[in-house]
Amino acid sequence: MAKIRVKQKKSVIGQSQNIRRVIRGLGLRSMGHVNEVTDNNCTRGMINKVKHLVSYELVK
Repeated sequence: MAKIRVKQKKSVIGQSQNIRRVIRGLGLRSMGHVNEVTDNNCTRGMINKVKHLVSYELVK
């Protein structure tokens, strides 16, 4: 199964509680933190919701 490498590039200070929960759900804790998550529709939706705070790339 494919993986997506997600990196938090901006802080969650000033963001809503829902956005903070999505970042936490992706396994990110602080700026610069990187995590690999499985590539599925749920994860893609989470990344789409916080795309202004994270960067991502596909990992084979």
